[in-house]
Amino acid sequence: MSDVTIKDVATAAGVSPSTVSNLLNGRAHRMLPETRQRIEQTIKDLGYRPNRAARQLRTGRSQVVGLVVPSVGNPYWGAFARHLESAALAEGYHVLLCNSERDPDREHRYIAELLSDGVFGIVLCSALPSLEHVLPLVDQGLQLVAFDRKAQAGDPDSLVSITVDNAIGGELAGDHLAALGHRRVAFVSGALRSVNRQERLRGFLNALDRAGIRERDVLRWTGDGDDQLGDVEAAQLGRQAADELLSGRRRRPTAIFAINDMTALGVCRAVRDAGLEVGQDVSVIGFDDIVLAELSSPPLTTVRQPLSELATAAFAELRLRLEDAAPRPGRSLLFRPELVTRASTAPPQG
Repeated sequence: MSDVTIKDVATAAGVSPSTVSNLLNGRAHRMLPETRQRIEQTIKDLGYRPNRAARQLRTGRSQVVGLVVPSVGNPYWGAFARHLESAALAEGYHVLLCNSERDPDREHRYIAELLSDGVFGIVLCSALPSLEHVLPLVDQGLQLVAFDRKAQAGDPDSLVSITVDNAIGGELAGDHLAALGHRRVAFVSGALRSVNRQERLRGFLNALDRAGIRERDVLRWTGDGDDQLGDVEAAQLGRQAADELLSGRRRRPTAIFAINDMTALGVCRAVRDAGLEVGQDVSVIGFDDIVLAELSSPPLTTVRQPLSELATAAFAELRLRLEDAAPRPGRSLLFRPELVTRASTAPPQG
């Protein structure tokens, strides 16, 4: 640990030691922004490192929170982690990241280990319908924010649920393809075990139904018979799905809605492998608006999630519950997605 003390930082920054302590203990709202920036720069210049164990003994709480995501193999989750970490660091917190592959046993092990180490605040990005596997940990004092998942029956009263409205997102995709004139459409996903995926499909089918396209006429590809969601192999999954859809005996679809952008990029590759043009022969639309969506060729039409706002809200809700002495009731926050139209979608040919 560095020999630099809080007093050294205070002297160099021209503030009192208690002001430095306020910043280090998550009470930055008590000072002017320029004061906070000056202290943070002084801490960086002097190389000061606070004693976290001593701080936890003094305050009774850890300045570390946990983040459990399916896999940063999907850039969406890497971007979410970055936004959450930025919000946490601004308030003096740090983030421990875990990849769960949406495995309930793995989620339980990670969260139980974090809890045993004094980390009482977790953002869980599982989207599984049931949280039964972590409810005993909530009874032990765990403060839990469920991200990318609407509130479900059986959730604890203290749970905070934060998500984009996935049903609306699916409707935006369906409305867009129907308005372009597509009638032979397909939906591509891994297994539909998560709440968000079920909601996206429901919204998509609702929009197509309004346009006169019956549910039974919508082609679906939801895996090759296994129970995998494809979080890590999303691009390969999309490629496999589109290869089967475009080479089957049935008339090929003129448009494909993929469950997320990585899957959509795999679909685009399979379209090109088949000697077809994305956005001309086959329209492709994704979900998330990861950075690769705009950089792909052609740029990908997608349903954008307000990722920074979602991450900021998730940390803010978690922090409130960690710092409040009195228990807070749970709540559900629903954000609206936005359609981003690019060159991967166009009216069908002929």
